Amino acid sequence: MTAHFLEIRDLAKRFPDPDGQGEFTVFEDINFDIEEGEFVCIIGHSGCGKSTILNVLAGLDEPSQGGVVMAGKEVTGPSLDRGVVFQNHSLLPWKTAIGNVRFAVQARHKDWSRRQVIEHSRRYLSMVGLEQAQERYPAQLSGGMRQRVGIARAFANQPKLLLMDEPFGALDALTRGTIQDELVRIWSGTGQTVFMITHDVDEAILLADRVLLMSNGPHARVAESVRINLPRPRDRAEILQDPAFYTIRNHLMHFLVERSRQTQGGGEAADRPWGSKPPEIDPTAAATGQAPAPPAGAGDRPQVRAVQ
Repeated sequence: MTAHFLEIRDLAKRFPDPDGQGEFTVFEDINFDIEEGEFVCIIGHSGCGKSTILNVLAGLDEPSQGGVVMAGKEVTGPSLDRGVVFQNHSLLPWKTAIGNVRFAVQARHKDWSRRQVIEHSRRYLSMVGLEQAQERYPAQLSGGMRQRVGIARAFANQPKLLLMDEPFGALDALTRGTIQDELVRIWSGTGQTVFMITHDVDEAILLADRVLLMSNGPHARVAESVRINLPRPRDRAEILQDPAFYTIRNHLMHFLVERSRQTQGGGEAADRPWGSKPPEIDPTAAATGQAPAPPAGAGDRPQVRAVQ
């Protein structure tokens, strides 16, 4: 059996009830795989445990049950092979933009010279359009610029897996579109694997190869894995004219509005054998009566572009 780059098996998170009489289950029976180089988004209503799953993948939290294997090794704690970008930029306020990036690069490449570290850091700041702001401190940067520094820092560290927790949630629409553009441009050239939480359905369709849909909590599960079979590069203005975009969007919205409640606490997902992965859905193939196309490998992934 072929091993996957990232394997999540039987993951569950439970907390003791306040009265001490039992347990509160946030999510359970979480099973899915991610291939190397894939861009996967996860969507679900608040309280279903998306951020907790991301923290488990990052090694920042421990599951109550199950485990995570990345590149054949069990995830047991934080690692430089896994980078995290939070909604809050989490920059060090006493360091400049390039100082924040250098801090991560130095931790990753202890054998590099000062010149190598600086050149590498500048290259990634340039990738996110901040070559003219590298000596500014976070307090001197806009919210969008701070988030760009966080993305540059994460990519400059060259993690095998990049984890993003609603990184654009606090930004205005124009800034959000610009940073999406920078993100997918860097991702398409690095081959890194990305796992991203978002509440924005359109954003997920624009960016992702697959979208994981979670049922409502408690006892939340990953109910479906939806394949986004839209050609790349994806231009926002162009895909809005593509009927397939609306087929996918309607499927995702119907789940969030209706079926996320129906699958709460098991629901439809309870029909699956314990430990099984969620069904993979291709809404565009279902609409045309065609068989779903197989997932593209990381090596033949086309370039991606998002625009404002």
